Amino acid sequence: MPALTTYRTPVLPDWVDYNGHLRDAFYLLIFSYATDAFMERIGLDADDRETSGHSLFTLECHLNYLHEVKLGTQVWVNTQVIGFDRKRLHLYHSLHREGFDEALAASEQMLLHVDLAGPKSAPFTPETVERLQGIIAEQSDLPAAEFVGRVMRLPG
Repeated sequence: MPALTTYRTPVLPDWVDYNGHLRDAFYLLIFSYATDAFMERIGLDADDRETSGHSLFTLECHLNYLHEVKLGTQVWVNTQVIGFDRKRLHLYHSLHREGFDEALAASEQMLLHVDLAGPKSAPFTPETVERLQGIIAEQSDLPAAEFVGRVMRLPG
């Protein structure tokens, strides 16, 4: 199975800087929308959040800017599940465009399943676990995510 495409958008005029490139913050916005779409895929859409009182919160995010993205470019996000445990989900998003094989950007994210009544962490429901296991099985033949587990530091 190819990577799961979770979000598509053109780069909008309000998203570009003085150089005509996608601003740093809007890479994260695009990846955030992809996370929202992924939540729908695993049963944590708006209706479910209202009914269950559960959602996902982002604990940590690493963002790699790999290539410039210009105004009007049609981009999409591929999402890969790296892993999950009872309460956490490790995702990898990569940003792409037509005619260019390399990822334009990559975002590794650690998310926490939360009971909003607390708010406090809560185990995933059996239904969500089943959906996550299914996605992992479908993605078993994907190559390893390239920009995962990186540490930011100066060489020395």
